[in-house]
Amino acid sequence: MNAMWHDLAAVEQDSDKVSGVLVFRGTRVPIAALFENLRDGATVNQFLEWFPGVRRADVEAVLQHEVQQLTHAEAE
Repeated sequence: MNAMWHDLAAVEQDSDKVSGVLVFRGTRVPIAALFENLRDGATVNQFLEWFPGVRRADVEAVLQHEVQQLTHAEAE
């Protein structure tokens, strides 16, 4: 798993699941799908409706993780 994601419980990576891409834990939904949908104008509520296996807490954890990564990158 990509080092920056290894300690985030909301995601998992398994070579036997969706070709080994990062997915929301317990689902086959790639985390990239969240960012693609948000980029295209969807809300978190819509994403959760479209992907019912994904938990709100996991979406929030992924988004918070990205904010922290961006904040850390800007500080360097």
